[in-house]
Amino acid sequence: MKNRAFLSQVDSTISKPNLKDHARAVFILHDQLNLDAWPGWIREEKPLLIFMESAEKGKELPHHKKKAIYILSSMRHFALECAESGFPVHYHSTKQHFNDGLTSILSKNKDLHLTYMTPSEWDSRERLQSVHATFSDRVEEIPNNFFLADPEEYKDRVKDGWLMEYFYREMRRKTGYLMNGDQPEGGEWNYDEQNREKLPKDHPVPEIAETLPDAVTEEVIEMVETWYGDGFGKSDDFSYAVTRRQVLYRLNEFIEVRLYDFGPYEDAMAQGRYKLFHSQLSMYLNNGLILPKEVCDKAEQAYKQGKARLNSVEGFIRQIIGWREYVRVYYEAMMPEVREANHFGFTNKLPEMYWKGETKMNCMSECLKPVIEEGYSHHIPRLMVLSNFSNLTETDPRELNRWFHLAYVDAYEWVVLPNVLGMSTFADGGVLASKPYVSSGNYINKMSDYCKHCEYKISKKTGENACPFNYLYWNFIDKQRDTFTQNGRSNFMVNMFDKKSDEDKKEIMESSDKIIKSLGRM
Repeated sequence: MKNRAFLSQVDSTISKPNLKDHARAVFILHDQLNLDAWPGWIREEKPLLIFMESAEKGKELPHHKKKAIYILSSMRHFALECAESGFPVHYHSTKQHFNDGLTSILSKNKDLHLTYMTPSEWDSRERLQSVHATFSDRVEEIPNNFFLADPEEYKDRVKDGWLMEYFYREMRRKTGYLMNGDQPEGGEWNYDEQNREKLPKDHPVPEIAETLPDAVTEEVIEMVETWYGDGFGKSDDFSYAVTRRQVLYRLNEFIEVRLYDFGPYEDAMAQGRYKLFHSQLSMYLNNGLILPKEVCDKAEQAYKQGKARLNSVEGFIRQIIGWREYVRVYYEAMMPEVREANHFGFTNKLPEMYWKGETKMNCMSECLKPVIEEGYSHHIPRLMVLSNFSNLTETDPRELNRWFHLAYVDAYEWVVLPNVLGMSTFADGGVLASKPYVSSGNYINKMSDYCKHCEYKISKKTGENACPFNYLYWNFIDKQRDTFTQNGRSNFMVNMFDKKSDEDKKEIMESSDKIIKSLGRM
């Protein structure tokens, strides 16, 4: 079969089962790759496991090549490990969507009963629910167990604007992480004040271990280049972990080597060093190779053993049981209407530089380079540089959301959409974020050394050589003053703008108008 041309490693290792010999099967999606999150009966009874590669799913969005490689290689490796553990495995490849493939399998095998877990993403959920509706007597849906919080318990409050900080405190009490009875370890819930340091010059930063591609991954790389050669990003030097064993090694390495300094430099950015002390574990959490509880357990243990400071461990655990869980609840509460959120009504296409990485703005160049090459950057480049510039240049937030979804290896709609349409662009009008996350070049200069290497001058506010973030920020404040004046936390910025001279206001408007119109868009 043509669609199995690049599956020789799987086909030569897994014996193809006769589906008519099986009465029960479990369908495992590409982001559910951990049997510890599935019901115990599956590990005990070892039913038929069905995996499916869908060519049509891959065409829906031109994902970063490294994302496609990671998704396919990790799923193939997991299927091979399941087969080695004694599970009968049916690894299916279809040119259509996976629901079409499952429909075909169930139609041809009248005695086969199928179990699937609720998908994290809306479209996949709807596709599987259509299969469920067609074969209602033979298909069972079970709840998603790859998260810690039950969305039904929280989504009404989140939809009404319940802030992440209070959700996080409730999750701390429920899980017991960093708690002394009812009180938080150290007396504070949040140590963000200690986690905003700029990286000192010549401060050593350890390298993250790389994983050499094996034969399975090499075959996937060849397939991605053949089928999606014109896709975004690069496939060269693929070095991400693709098995649970490899991921656990990376988790342990982070805990032992980088967690201690993670907190203070969590928001820092540095020229040519885009990973710093970040774990780079989100992609592995988001497809299940590791689970949130085991990651938090390891971090808390490091603190108790004196291997990591409290502000680092608290900040890291907050990213997982606080922010990660919160945005998933937000997604469940706000879908599907939130997909079209556009509070400011922006209509511009995404600037061309997001696709090509070519710009004289050093901060943008530095933040786009690792995305194009690796499908990665940490949260501050995403929020305070890339999203910030998109918003300040009046870009349609839905265009930015699409780009984030296809550009990052760890991206799934449930996590990207809340972060982009809720947090970074304020497109939902303030349900998730209490204020628009926009800033001038001062923030970037404070948290990085990017401005030292830039053609633009951070000290200059308007004109040819001025940092574009400076005048674009005040232009945004002026044009979106209604949003800012309604927000008690940020209405003072409108007052500051109004105190500027008429000449300054004119220069801000002219400089902003010029760059917004001059940007190549695609």
